[in-house]
Amino acid sequence: MSITRTALPLLLVGSLLTGCAGLQKSDWPTCALVGGVGGAGLGSIENSTWAGWGAVIGGVLGASYCWVHGAGEQVAAAPPPAPAPEPAPAPPPKEETIVVRDLHFAFDSSKIDSRDKDQLDAVANRLKGEAASTELDISGHTDSVGSDKYNQKLSERRAHAVADYLVQSGVPASSIKSVEGYGESKPVADNKTKEGRAQNRRVEIQIKRQ
Repeated sequence: MSITRTALPLLLVGSLLTGCAGLQKSDWPTCALVGGVGGAGLGSIENSTWAGWGAVIGGVLGASYCWVHGAGEQVAAAPPPAPAPEPAPAPPPKEETIVVRDLHFAFDSSKIDSRDKDQLDAVANRLKGEAASTELDISGHTDSVGSDKYNQKLSERRAHAVADYLVQSGVPASSIKSVEGYGESKPVADNKTKEGRAQNRRVEIQIKRQ
């Protein structure tokens, strides 16, 4: 038996261990089996050249298996990054005013027109979502057409009409703290223009959150 064939087992084991240890593998038995089978098959050939190369190829086979299998393990072991938490919604302001304009009140009337129901329903749905501690102050306003006394009474009636509609739509009556009319005393636009007078004819709902 030649020296090469005698040294084959030592070279085979050394090559295999070097290949696997360098890659820090956890499945040593499988690595050794792959390298050993490959190297032994070539080492069993009588030709001394093939016997020498058997050890080298055996080590390469074992180390290659370790590298390929280990790469898969390393990728699988890495957990995906956790998703960023959703930002908390900003708290609502302590005070807010809803302005309801363009209500189709008939002349000298405080009756809610059917054309205004969609607008008032949207307001009611919003207010129903408020906390029980929220307070509502409802105020009516007119333009400057007519006497001060007339406009004062008209603004009060229209403010009460809106308040009644909101309560009938599900807004708690206990949340409405005041219903007042201010007539033409608090304009927000110029009463000398048609557009300005339209802006002054309004009902305001002031929201006060605790």
